[in-house]
Amino acid sequence: MKFSLFVHMERLDASQSHVQLYDEFIRLCEIADRAGMHAVWTGEHHGMDFTIAPNPFINLADLARRTRNVRLGTSTVIAPFWHPIKLAGEAAMTDIIADGRLEIGIARGAYSFEYERLHPGLDAWTAGQRMRELVPAIKGVWEGDYAHDGEFWTFPATTSAPKPVQSPHPPLWVAARDPNSHEFAVANGCNVQVTPLSNGDAEIENLMGKFNAACAKYPDLPRPKIMLLAHTYVGADEADVQQAAKEVSTYYNYFFAWFKNERPIRQGLIERLSEADLAANPNLLPETMRRNLPIGTADDVTARIKAYQAMGYDEYAVWIDTGMSFERKKASLERFIADVMPAFAR
Repeated sequence: MKFSLFVHMERLDASQSHVQLYDEFIRLCEIADRAGMHAVWTGEHHGMDFTIAPNPFINLADLARRTRNVRLGTSTVIAPFWHPIKLAGEAAMTDIIADGRLEIGIARGAYSFEYERLHPGLDAWTAGQRMRELVPAIKGVWEGDYAHDGEFWTFPATTSAPKPVQSPHPPLWVAARDPNSHEFAVANGCNVQVTPLSNGDAEIENLMGKFNAACAKYPDLPRPKIMLLAHTYVGADEADVQQAAKEVSTYYNYFFAWFKNERPIRQGLIERLSEADLAANPNLLPETMRRNLPIGTADDVTARIKAYQAMGYDEYAVWIDTGMSFERKKASLERFIADVMPAFAR
């Protein structure tokens, strides 16, 4: 089992500046690198002060000069917002800057808020189709002298300038939930990223089942890797764990409010949720978060991840964005490194 850190700059309100958030982002990534974590993952979002990440390649290029060993991954670039030639070139340049440490995760995107602004009229199905066309196209551009005549992009013979350090290209990951996405990833030689959000162990088992079914459908192809991404908190004591469960509950209420795209937004921030709003959904209450996510003592979290390892997951990414303070995120990450990771040492 490999361990990684998944981190954006994120905030629920304007109490922290973007400059401060970026400094904290860097400090968390440096902790992960020094501790020997396998990778740092960061994603892409636009116009949302909830997850501040307009171009993951910029952040990863900066991290490449601040870290030494950790792999640097996009989790994920949003396929419909990229032209294949542009994505292939920017990724290749980042791989050069990172001395061949780049990993590339690709997704269709999730927020209609972003679709409305960057690609009006786009829906999730079409975004998924764009992702399926994008992956083989960027592989072709990296290989060189590749012409494309597809449903969404058409261009004459093109070679990526530059080409990536890694041969034939950096590892590709696909964010997958439905069976078709799993099958596409396996058929196209991509690893798989999954997140159960706050849905619990049944969803984690279900996602692994879809992955195994996809692998069984292509028995002659190499089995890719599969990574589980989940909100994780290692508490110092019971009171600390309870506070974390409440903070993660608040985070998911905002997450789904953004997803529904119904509340007013001003200066990139969604209208604040009331205490009644936070208590309205039983699936997002603090006790549900604690039951469904690795939130607990080091022993609790270790036991949960041991179960995921037994299911067959190759990598576990600690999703650290929760709306809590930097000090609390840092303390949890340090406890995870000191008290959880050693239980998985060979």
